[in-house]
Parts: sequence; C-alpha cells; structure tokens
Amino acid sequence: MAESKSQIRLAVLGAGKMGGILVEAFVRQGLVSPKNIFATVQHAGRKRPNASGLGVALGNDNRVAVKKADVVLLCVKPQTVAHVIDEINKELTEKKLLISIAASVPTDYIERRLGAKVPVIRAMPNTPSMVGEGITAIAKGKLATEKDVGTAQRLFGTVGRTVVTDEKNMDAITGLSASGPAFIYIILESLAEGGVKAGLSRELATLLAAQTALGSAKVVLETGHHPALLKDTVTTPAGCTIDGILELEEGGLRVTLIKAVMKAAQRAKELLMTDQES
Repeated sequence: MAESKSQIRLAVLGAGKMGGILVEAFVRQGLVSPKNIFATVQHAGRKRPNASGLGVALGNDNRVAVKKADVVLLCVKPQTVAHVIDEINKELTEKKLLISIAASVPTDYIERRLGAKVPVIRAMPNTPSMVGEGITAIAKGKLATEKDVGTAQRLFGTVGRTVVTDEKNMDAITGLSASGPAFIYIILESLAEGGVKAGLSRELATLLAAQTALGSAKVVLETGHHPALLKDTVTTPAGCTIDGILELEEGGLRVTLIKAVMKAAQRAKELLMTDQES
C-alpha cells in the first residue's frame, strides 16, 4: 500500500459534510495530492463546498473511485454501509485499506460483508475537525496492521488529535466526543444568555463564553490536571464562583450531562443492531 505523501491514492466515498472537511484538510496540508483523491457524492451534479476549488474530481461511481485507490475512506451513513460495501466489494483487495467513519458499524460487520481479506479500520472523528481541532478515535479490525493504524493517524491528524483505542469503546466515544460538540454548544449558548441577562450584548457575551470554554479546555489538555482540581483553583471562599456552582448543582447540570452522554452512547448501540439486521 502506498504510504508517502506524493503517492497515496485515496477514494472518499461520500464527500458530504465530514467527508468534505477531510478532503479539504488532506489537500490544504499537502498530505494527498488533489489528483490522487477520487471523491464521490450521491448525485453527480451536487457540488460540495469543501471540495470545490481544490482540484478534486467529484463523481458518483464508487467502484471506479475504489479501483483507482490504495486507501478507501467510507464516509456514508450507517444505513448505507451495507449497500456501498456490496457495490465496491469486487474492487477491494488485501492490498487496499478500508477506513470507515460510519457511526455504530463495527469492523467485524464490514469484514463479514466483504468476505475477503481486506484490512479494515473504524474511525470516529467529530465536527470540530472543520477548524483543525477535532479528535478522532481509531480502532483496527482483525486484519489491520500497525502500519494501517499509522496511515489512519496521519490522515486524521490533519484535522486534530487522534487516539487509538479498543473497538469496544467506540459507542461510548460516539456518545462523548462525536455527540459532545452539540452538548457544548448548548452550554455556550446558555452561558451567553446568562451574560445577556446580566446586561451584556449578545455578541460580547458569545465571544466571552466561547473564548472561556476554549481557554479552559486548553488548560486541561496542556496541564493534564483533573477538571475538578482546576475548578477548585477558580473557586475562592465565599466568592462569586461558588454561588454559581451551587446553582449548577441544584439544576442538575452534572447529572444531566452524564445522562446525555450515556443516552447518546446507547443510541449508538441501537444503530449498530439495526445495521447488523440490514
């Protein structure tokens, strides 16, 4: 399988929202040459903003794209995976790597569907990838090698951090980091609304909330300290922050967020069962 930046030939099946984000990152960071990316969309006439202007050809024939590629990035919805796998099956060989970002679909399901010795990797990126601050969890199938994992890490490293994990963790990861941005946006919106209630303009309140969240997250990542310890550094005796924390605890924010992650993770398992039945 080709590995160097100048030689990687990549098929991106489903260059929609996330697929388009990835294509743009691969090209802009020089990881893959535009001429070596073969992207597909459901409808040939539909242009994707992320891929336009990059010199990447878009088509709707998945088999043609896979035939030309060394690495195949499957970016379709979970309910479409079976159909696409059946469509491209004859074009896949043990010399090609298949990376799926379809939520909830396990590698062993894809491997059984293929019926051939094709290395498969499952990846779960999230939407902050659009600004290069995403995180992608990577799990390898039975036939994937450490070299294949390295290829996946280099690809997804263009849009943020990567973490290699056991596949048993992927549903929980889906509930936390894939669904998590939506939960964070609600928190940011609420903080901004609090600022508006306190007399700030909406623009200023939103800026303050977003930058505060960004800075706080960066402190956690760069210091490695537990969030509870960092919380205590802000919370002074009889100060403003402790009063605010009491309101959060009375409102059940902590429990609600835990339950939100658990509910999203459970839904991922339900999607998995639906996919296996298809």
